[in-house]
Amino acid sequence: MRALWRGIFDMASGGHDGARLSILIFHRVHAAPDPLFPGEPDAASFARLMAHVASRFRVLPLGSAVRALREGTLPSRALCITFDDGYADNLTVAAPILRRHGMSATVFVASGYLDGGWMFNDIVIEALRATRKEELDLRARNLGHFALRNDDDRGRAIGAILPSIKYLPPGERDAVARQILRDAEVTLPQSPMLSSDMVPALVAAGLDVGAHTVMHPILARVSDREAQAEILQSKEQLSRLVDREITLFAYPNGTPGTDYGPGHVRMVREAGFAAAVTTSPGAATAACDPFQLPRFTPWSKVAHKFDVMMLRNLRVAPLRAMPAAAELA
Repeated sequence: MRALWRGIFDMASGGHDGARLSILIFHRVHAAPDPLFPGEPDAASFARLMAHVASRFRVLPLGSAVRALREGTLPSRALCITFDDGYADNLTVAAPILRRHGMSATVFVASGYLDGGWMFNDIVIEALRATRKEELDLRARNLGHFALRNDDDRGRAIGAILPSIKYLPPGERDAVARQILRDAEVTLPQSPMLSSDMVPALVAAGLDVGAHTVMHPILARVSDREAQAEILQSKEQLSRLVDREITLFAYPNGTPGTDYGPGHVRMVREAGFAAAVTTSPGAATAACDPFQLPRFTPWSKVAHKFDVMMLRNLRVAPLRAMPAAAELA
């Protein structure tokens, strides 16, 4: 069966001139299952998934895969693994699992949250996870009224609140998240993010580090000056930490035309990055703009469903909503 599926993926992903590169997105890998997010990977489910991936694909470092795609030397069944935001569990939980399978991954770090920072979404999640209140009235903040009797209620509330505040300006977004924290009467525990010392430890563990801006703004919702500073400063900060140039970038949220535009593609290219990734589905081909590579995660813990979703994604034409970077000069 393993040989059969490898043959199927060989045909679907091609090789060399006709190659297609699958790039997976992850964020956290929890040490134990999270009842609020049962679909997110924990150590056990991630280990099973990586074992399955290893049986189907050739897992390559993202930088090497992008060069091979450009040079026409990418093998069939090529796949890369990426993590967004910079959670500590990428090092403490995911890295040992990847190492057991001889795999690499790229961790895209939002550098402003190192050393104890909290992203707005995690503040809201922790507020609703830890509150002792059975309901939370946020109508005064135009966010609704939520029952919080069980984990299902809390998950639904989180799912309603986060999209409502995601596109606010970064300062306002964080302020609203902390107001919700106060309304919930919750004190934040230890930050889930990486420390500065952990960033070079990622490299020592065999992972690569990429930039994901400083404070994770939606680039299309801030001024060009702010966007350029976010891109450049994250590159500079992370390059100092790992003592080498950071060459890979991930657009926050990552939807072309909604979360970033042609000007941001040019900023990333001119900042000296070699490639950048989006959150558009599909598999990358040699014709793709290297500064707008598609990514995808098939959210299934069932092996055959995972395989089917990966096959479908290999057939998706990458979204080309933004002009190619070369056209912006």
